Amino acid sequence: MAEAPRGILSGIRVLDLSRMLSGPYCTMMLADHGAEVIKIESPEGDTSRSNGPWRADDEKRDWAGYFVSLNRSKKSIVLDLKTEEAKTEIRDLVRSSHVLVENFRPGVMERLGLGYEELAKLNPALVYATIRGFGDPRSGESPYVNWPSYDVVAQAMGGLMSMTGADREHPMKTGPGIGDVFAGMMLAFAVVAAVRHAEKTGHGQFVDIAMYDAMLSLCERLVYLYDMEGKVAEPAGNGHPLLAPFGLFPASDGWVSIGVVDDAFWRELTRIMERHDLLADQRLSTKSGRRAHAPEVNDAVSAWTRQRSKAELGTLLGGKLPFGPVNDARDIFHDPHVAARGMIAEVPHADQGRKGWRVAANPIRFSATPALSPFTPPRLGEHNHLLALLARANPAT
Repeated sequence: MAEAPRGILSGIRVLDLSRMLSGPYCTMMLADHGAEVIKIESPEGDTSRSNGPWRADDEKRDWAGYFVSLNRSKKSIVLDLKTEEAKTEIRDLVRSSHVLVENFRPGVMERLGLGYEELAKLNPALVYATIRGFGDPRSGESPYVNWPSYDVVAQAMGGLMSMTGADREHPMKTGPGIGDVFAGMMLAFAVVAAVRHAEKTGHGQFVDIAMYDAMLSLCERLVYLYDMEGKVAEPAGNGHPLLAPFGLFPASDGWVSIGVVDDAFWRELTRIMERHDLLADQRLSTKSGRRAHAPEVNDAVSAWTRQRSKAELGTLLGGKLPFGPVNDARDIFHDPHVAARGMIAEVPHADQGRKGWRVAANPIRFSATPALSPFTPPRLGEHNHLLALLARANPAT
């Protein structure tokens, strides 16, 4: 009988005390690749269970899309951390775990008697990983340390909004919760790195990601632009402050993206456009020249693209230079790339015979240890009956 597939992180046990998006996104990444993630929830459950959306056939509103997407392939144990009994259970679980993830405000776990220093006494190899709006005082005392933070705050303070939008008067947040998601991605990397160190040395450590810091890292261009040229990065709309043509251009039925960086791509684009005058114009033959005349360049390309549909432009430009249509959900669900890469995953429903849910699949590809097929997200407290076993057993048993 063939052995069941095991992800690259199989054998790693993670206690997930995080809620909402940032922490659960981190632990979702770990669970997708085989880590055993035990979600510790309050009696009320993770807030995302009640955030929606719900399918029309979910009359009891048991399965919010927000929760299903982020908490697939996890176990759920309900513990009221206000009680001494629950604290004892956490300590027992820590002894047999490799990682603990939480995204409470600073000081919450310490007041519960479950801070890093106390838990590390029970398990010196424990990797204790946190996401906070402005980091943990252990890593640097921020003046905002006690400010609550969500994605929109991180995007605002970390620079992303100042670089996004039509102009300085209209800053704009990004559609996805990138302040949470990017911090969660970075913490997933940090957890794996710290676990590797613990495996080599026997010593765990405290791992800290500030959402503000993560956004600043994402917006790295604003740092070197200000340092080197004294310029404050401003919103570039759908264009690029350093390159042209680069950004979004109108089609007859929507929008397309075109990114010309190399001069060779410019020559190819003008050839396809049959604009030999642009190709011959020495002012536009280099990146710096096109940057200096960006409005003229972008206007010429826009005048050509708006006369053609996205499909026609795809036929003309696809594969010849950096190009792509602006897709919405309907386009993505029908895109052959998404099908070929398996980027829409099916999560089985908890009730046998009922249609499962479709979620965004894990994008990381390993040739020898691919991501596992997701299994059903847990009902609230579904695995409480395993509590004693989990506290005693080795991970992933």
